Amino acid sequence: MCKVDRYSLQGMIDSWEGLPAKSSVQMADVPESTHANGDRNQYEMVDMAYVENECEDERLVRTVANKAHKLKSTVDASLDDVHHCSIFGGLRCSVWRSIAVVLLHNKINLLLPFGPAAAIAAACNVKHGWVFLFSLLGITPLAERLGFLTEQLSFYTGPTVGGLLNATFGNATEMIISIYALRNGMIRVVQQSLLGSILSNMLLVLGTAFLTGGIVHNKKDQTFNKATAVVNSGLLLMAVMGLLFPAVLHFTHTELHTGQSELALSRFTSCVMLVAYASYLVFQLKSHPDLYGCGTEGERNDGGSEEDDLPELTLWEAMLWLAIVTAFVSFLSSYLVNAIEGASENWKVSVSFMSVIILPLVGNAAEHASAVMFAMKDKLDISLGVAIGSSTQISMFMIPFCVVVGWIMGKPMDLNFQLFETATLFITVLVVAFMLQEGTSNYFKGLMLMLCYLIVSASFFVHIDHKMGDDV
Repeated sequence: MCKVDRYSLQGMIDSWEGLPAKSSVQMADVPESTHANGDRNQYEMVDMAYVENECEDERLVRTVANKAHKLKSTVDASLDDVHHCSIFGGLRCSVWRSIAVVLLHNKINLLLPFGPAAAIAAACNVKHGWVFLFSLLGITPLAERLGFLTEQLSFYTGPTVGGLLNATFGNATEMIISIYALRNGMIRVVQQSLLGSILSNMLLVLGTAFLTGGIVHNKKDQTFNKATAVVNSGLLLMAVMGLLFPAVLHFTHTELHTGQSELALSRFTSCVMLVAYASYLVFQLKSHPDLYGCGTEGERNDGGSEEDDLPELTLWEAMLWLAIVTAFVSFLSSYLVNAIEGASENWKVSVSFMSVIILPLVGNAAEHASAVMFAMKDKLDISLGVAIGSSTQISMFMIPFCVVVGWIMGKPMDLNFQLFETATLFITVLVVAFMLQEGTSNYFKGLMLMLCYLIVSASFFVHIDHKMGDDV
């Protein structure tokens, strides 16, 4: 409270009563007796004025405080509303952004409507040929998106976890189709589709990459890391060994226990191959990362912009979309596998040809496009990693994994791919190994690989698999 002069207050009181205010001089001229008689009354009036002023100030302070409190409450409520709206507005923007990144940024996603079309065609009892075709076209963009989402997840994980993710989801489409066919007892479809993926990657994908890269850079031979190619070639030869011995054991009729030794050998060999592939991951990601990572990453950083090294999705968005896309691939795989035999009858084409040649085109569409793109940018190490790395993954991980899964399901899935298929794989691995031994590539090597794939396709077109009917 402010201190107020007593005589000033007296003047204020006199002015309130309609009397002229007295100055301090006039107050001094008043007789002493007058001061003595009226001093007490004046003091009482001054004290009353103090009390009234204090009450008025308190009422004013309370009024202002109440108004400030109401204003603060209103402002807080408005801020809460703004924050609430900003959260939901940001959430809507994030959802639409992730949808645009996953579904709208790639032209191959124009094939997505064929997925629902396959389900509708199956429900309407349309010919199996159309159901198979629609399922095939619908799965193609989903397979490419699986690779994209796995790449997005690898931004948030270390190299070890990223390698395991690539091992799991790199060929997720083939794995899902194989497990669904295995559950239906279609063992030959599983074997031949996995074999076809290996052949397609090694001959068609790698050959196209060599051809296009050689045409774009026709004044020189493109080079790649020969050491990594030798390691992958060794793993592929080991896979051929694992497939060769059960087939030889079967066709030479030298089994110790007829019908049992072949299956037991396949399961034991599959476990050994899985251990070998796990050791390969440790070798690639832990003990010798420079052999695999430095050249590739350096080329990416030299040739690409900084935006290429930034994730387009958050961790949770990538995980959610990965689950959604995997579920849709599983959904369409059921229609694809169920329609393959009917489509074979409608199109007058053997199931072997459809399993080895047509089915792998779905899972290898993404690898094919990326390998060609990197080869044209003179990043042949990446193209080689896509093509040969995928073949190594299928032969050393997915095939033995399917044998183990069949073991768990009680299905007699083995490594006896029959003599014709095993011989085809053996010759293919030898041809590719010879092509890679120099560490260089040109358009002529690519053309030879593609022509070899044409020979393989023609061979399976005229090949009849007599064991196909035994699995159904």
